[in-house]
Amino acid sequence: MSEFPSAEDLKIKNRFFPEDSSLVATPPPATDLPYLLHKCLSSLTGTFARKCIFSILSVSQIPNHIAFIMDGNRRYSKQHKLIDGAGHRVGFTSLMSMLKYSYELGVKYVTIYAFSIENFKRSPEEVQSLMDLMEEKIKGLIKEESIVNQYGVRVYFIGNLKLLSKPVRLAAERAMDATAKNSRAVLSICIAYTSTDEILNAVLESCEEKRDEKGEIGVRDIERHMYMKMTPDPDIIIRTSGETRLSNFLLWQSGNCLLYSPAVLWPEIGFRHLVQAVLDFQKNFCYLNNQKKILSSID
Repeated sequence: MSEFPSAEDLKIKNRFFPEDSSLVATPPPATDLPYLLHKCLSSLTGTFARKCIFSILSVSQIPNHIAFIMDGNRRYSKQHKLIDGAGHRVGFTSLMSMLKYSYELGVKYVTIYAFSIENFKRSPEEVQSLMDLMEEKIKGLIKEESIVNQYGVRVYFIGNLKLLSKPVRLAAERAMDATAKNSRAVLSICIAYTSTDEILNAVLESCEEKRDEKGEIGVRDIERHMYMKMTPDPDIIIRTSGETRLSNFLLWQSGNCLLYSPAVLWPEIGFRHLVQAVLDFQKNFCYLNNQKKILSSID
């Protein structure tokens, strides 16, 4: 999952966002000084502006964990009459941007809903296309220039991984091994995942653990066996396309978090949407924090 989009990703992105010089698949030659100056100034201006905004946001509470439901890739593809799978490729470039912005802001944990168990019910052709795309992008995670290595991110793949095709499963395992020593931030990729499956698996493992012991199984026992046990509960869940459903995602962990639902489709999400989500979180932080304390005291 390299930070840099493939040539095919760039071709699709350029068709709809030609004004973004950072996405030009075939840039002007290195001798084109005006172009180089424009590109450098645009990059510096954008980076400086983000740093200024992040400095302002940092005066208040920064979310520790943001989760994304990447909704709308197929609708985006249909709206723009793209070939099958192209919407997911455009969506991947949006994901890279969101990860970059989140880690620059100082968010420690990011979780993405990449592929639900329910998605296996789609046509075999679409499932295979998505598996091929995931394998391609997962392999990019271990490249030196990848975003996870730039920001020191440890990667976890969360879900019922035995349901994945062997190439995707092996690629995921290699990526987890390759990033195991990264410690500055965490990226959890939920793949072949639903909360129903996560909770059922945790209950079964808790029962197996307690089989020869007396006493009841408690909440803490179940939480020790959750797929998401290595991360704190999310502070914000961002779901694009204006939907307010969680779609069987982090149901156990999301009882006390902010849900932000911008109307844009996932490939259209941008920096301003992340900023708005953080501002909403900061506005509601006292209430959310008090609710969290109340729930903790009950447990």
